[in-house]
Amino acid sequence: MNASPRISIPDKGLAYVGAARIEGPLVVVERVRDAGYDEMVEITDPSGRPRLGRVLDISETRAIVQILEGTSGLSHETLRARFLGESFRLPVSRHMLGRTFDGLGRPLDGNPPPLSSDLRDVNGLPINPHAREYPREFIQTGLSAIDGMNSLVRGQKLPIFSGNGLPHDRVCAQIIRQARLLEGGEEFSIVFAAMGVKHDVAEFFIRNCEESGALSRVAAFLSLADAPSVERLLTPRLALTLAEHLAFDCGQHVLVLLTDMTNYCESLREVGTIRGEIPGRKGYPGYLYSDLASLYERAGRIEGSPGSITQMAILTMPSDDISHPVPDLTGYITEGQIVLDRDLFQRGIYPPIAGLPSLSRLMKDGIGKGYTREDHPALASQLFACYARVKRIRALADVIGEEALGPLDRQVLKFGETFEHRFLAQGETENRPIATTLDLGWEILSTLPREELHRVSAELLSQHYQTGK
Repeated sequence: MNASPRISIPDKGLAYVGAARIEGPLVVVERVRDAGYDEMVEITDPSGRPRLGRVLDISETRAIVQILEGTSGLSHETLRARFLGESFRLPVSRHMLGRTFDGLGRPLDGNPPPLSSDLRDVNGLPINPHAREYPREFIQTGLSAIDGMNSLVRGQKLPIFSGNGLPHDRVCAQIIRQARLLEGGEEFSIVFAAMGVKHDVAEFFIRNCEESGALSRVAAFLSLADAPSVERLLTPRLALTLAEHLAFDCGQHVLVLLTDMTNYCESLREVGTIRGEIPGRKGYPGYLYSDLASLYERAGRIEGSPGSITQMAILTMPSDDISHPVPDLTGYITEGQIVLDRDLFQRGIYPPIAGLPSLSRLMKDGIGKGYTREDHPALASQLFACYARVKRIRALADVIGEEALGPLDRQVLKFGETFEHRFLAQGETENRPIATTLDLGWEILSTLPREELHRVSAELLSQHYQTGK
């Protein structure tokens, strides 16, 4: 577990003794020649143990090296730095599925490192827009609030916006257990990356995968809370590098889950502060948008490749502020968002997925005839419209009192309660097929008068409306 990640280390390379200064995770090495940006550096501590770093900034005479394993115990007088001449590389293999690694790609499961001669630069590149294939085909998560109203399609980027104390970890674990393709015969795998998570949360995810039998199709990268914060900047890149191999080399459909992207951005801000960069909004670096885009845009589909990368990034909003820079910029880059609602959570509804703020912009291209069921688009639209009416009537009832409402308004309020407690809410181990979700949606819509359902056709009403509800 303490061995360095497997990277190709050239035999030659100048070694530099001593450093000008050590600040947090950064080491400043003077009189460096021929160093490159993002080049890997081997740092030897007084005990002779090597640590990995990477060049974060260079000038004519000095290099700023970011130590990935922390600078504790290093001395600026005795430190030895050897520049390796290449960037961080990860050995990739489909045999990494079923394995657990730390944030730098070292095994945590007690097994040896994966054997592979295929070493990939973890920085990767966003998919060329000209080579992209439009995201299509439905991915079933087993959660009605997502499958029925905010459907996930292959190649999409659909983040989950949460808040401190909300059960995003439980929702993420349930998606890992339940996510699958509707069509058979195609390989589906999951790459999970956790950044800055506590030990008990990491254990929860691994135990959850083992007990459910899902671990065989999952590769997990865990950067724990007590690991150096700069490690979190590499962890999602390792996960995406493996996902690219599985999708575009092995032809698999890969779902990548990244949590918590707020911790990743905090590390980015910490490093930027140490480097003396001019801060942007709330102290985050001005390149936060482009840095997040370099991760999110690695998801998608490529023409001519049978595989795909679908991405769900979980992030916590400080003070539940959706206008905070991290969720704000994420929303610009991705195709929608799933929002966890504190009010629903406090009322005991799990998963507390907000009905109206949540949105999947690519949902229309992955549902309906040939994908899920012909009635799915109209049903989802009608559920949204009815639930929006519930919100308006609840706001009115707060002013005039529920007893002053008319009979129809009270019926709509009853629909809202039924929708939240039967459609949105479900057990943590309850895996609903899409057909069950759609049938449940029609059953709940049937509690409203037929003439109030304006977004579904008469033909669909005759087929699915349940008289007497």
